[in-house]
Amino acid sequence: MSHASSLVSALRSVALNVPDLVLAEDFFTRIWGLSVVARQDQALYLRATGADHHVLALHQRAGAAQIRHVTLRARSRQALDLVAVAAVAAGGRVLSAPGPLQEPGGGTAVTVADPHGRIFQLVFGDAQHTDTTPRPDAPIRLAHAVLNSHDVEATQAFLASALDFSLSDKTRIMAFMRCNSDHHSIAVGITDNDALNHIAFVMSDIDAVMRGGGRMRDAGYGIEWGPGRHGPGNNVFNYFVGPFDVVVEYTADVEQIDDSYVTGQPGDWTWPPGRVDRWGISQPPSGRLKEAQRTVRFVDADPAG
Repeated sequence: MSHASSLVSALRSVALNVPDLVLAEDFFTRIWGLSVVARQDQALYLRATGADHHVLALHQRAGAAQIRHVTLRARSRQALDLVAVAAVAAGGRVLSAPGPLQEPGGGTAVTVADPHGRIFQLVFGDAQHTDTTPRPDAPIRLAHAVLNSHDVEATQAFLASALDFSLSDKTRIMAFMRCNSDHHSIAVGITDNDALNHIAFVMSDIDAVMRGGGRMRDAGYGIEWGPGRHGPGNNVFNYFVGPFDVVVEYTADVEQIDDSYVTGQPGDWTWPPGRVDRWGISQPPSGRLKEAQRTVRFVDADPAG
């Protein structure tokens, strides 16, 4: 079995700009189930119950919510230098050269942008937690981030060339890319924009996904898609629109694969009319969900901008 990516070992975290840090903290802690691990003047770092120092970084910034970057964990210090070279060769840019990361969790990092302005941070040697006792119905780690693309072939090629991701499956609407045994850590939504589609959080099991859905509904956040079980990845899901139109997913049972997995093509992933998942019970994604999945854009990747 290979690593799928020789450079990236896992998806660690996602960083967002939000216009109301107090509201964001209340939602992601009291309702979503994360906990504050570090606090700065205009930023908040939230952990799940797993070893990752944080899975979500929230920065106070006026205006619409934006995605600052997707943080991946490197397999080695050398990988940072390799990605800096490979990103440029793949048509991207280096936004910050490999060096010490001045934020909670620390480590050494490189930050690169793809040709369309998606920003990836690759970190090595960051702090990790040893207290990883599960809390009931709390997220354990990130499962995946889905990023929309108006040119999925180009985005897929950058992930493969610059970060050595492997394609697991391709459907009519998505390309699923892996860096480890998880079926996908990054997926690319085939659409007409380059927004954040959603961030998925791993729960312990199906019951936790369902009880999380109940907790969200009690708090006034209805299930916008689900419950259901996806085709590619075979994971169960409930999707929600959080504050500032940030789309979040509770998921479990993410399929574990290796190099023997046969990459599926769109023709392999079709449902009978009226179905949108394996179980056949989920309604289609709501109009509100679809609109929110177009809303949260990357910050300007130009350092001078």
